[in-house]
Amino acid sequence: MKVELSELEHDALVEIFNIGVGQAAASMSAIVSEEVTMSVPSISFLSRAEAAQLLADAHRAGGGSERICGVSQHFDGAFQTEAILMFPEDKSLEIVRLMVGEAVPLQALSEMEQEAMSEIGNIILNSCVGTLANIFQQELTGSLPVYHVGTSDEILSASGQRADTVVLMLHIDFILEKHQIHGYVAFILDVSALHDLKQQINLYLARAMGQH
Repeated sequence: MKVELSELEHDALVEIFNIGVGQAAASMSAIVSEEVTMSVPSISFLSRAEAAQLLADAHRAGGGSERICGVSQHFDGAFQTEAILMFPEDKSLEIVRLMVGEAVPLQALSEMEQEAMSEIGNIILNSCVGTLANIFQQELTGSLPVYHVGTSDEILSASGQRADTVVLMLHIDFILEKHQIHGYVAFILDVSALHDLKQQINLYLARAMGQH
């Protein structure tokens, strides 16, 4: 399934997601009591297999394990999507340590990982989707976050195998004072959700143009 976005549509989507992760970064800064900056340097539309390959390659390049922590939420409303936040497993523990402080022993940290990562996923995914909903002037409601650990293929397949889906991948740079962590957010969209998303971007652009 080929996805054609014009340069204008693509830039608008990157701009919208950058607003979303900016809000997420502000929430995260409050939790870890240090400045967090997040940006979305790139977005791409991929098949599920290509998305899994991209994640696997990124992790191998970083020298990390192939296992990924994923937090997923299902959203309904203006369009339907499964949104998944993903970090390499070793990096997710680093983020959890930042949230709960240095004094917590590693054993306790692993037990807190699921809860802390679900909370981070909730913040980041809801900020991204909430910004889309506000800008598109539409309702989008999310399910509770679900935590998974596995290979990139397992994480992307957890929401069920549908042949007609495309993955909108956001590459996220997550920068704290002493850390730089690369993560990804995947939005799994079927043909009608993709069509709805494209339509919403164009309505947003039309409104933006109309204001000038």
